Amino acid sequence: MYHSIGTLSQRLFKGARVTGWTILLGTAATTSAAEESLRGPDVTIIAAEEKVIYEYRQAGQLRMIKVVPSWGKPHYLVPRDHTKGFGDLERAETLLPSWVIVEF
Repeated sequence: MYHSIGTLSQRLFKGARVTGWTILLGTAATTSAAEESLRGPDVTIIAAEEKVIYEYRQAGQLRMIKVVPSWGKPHYLVPRDHTKGFGDLERAETLLPSWVIVEF
């Protein structure tokens, strides 16, 4: 009267098993290609005694710098003029510190 789950699933999904694997493999191939094109920024972590610096790069350009001191609040370095340098912080003339005041 009782059947094991393996034999029940084998009888119920006998023909669908190959189709399921085909769909699964096809989805995995398209997912990896999509993930490659939607890749996030590269993060370089520079650890020192007094602080940790996170450099965020996208397409080879430095986009954001986060400085986390051993004491105090973390801050970000942002360009003084956002219109120059096309968003690349290495081309910015002056970087100003910026703190997060409120998060919600």
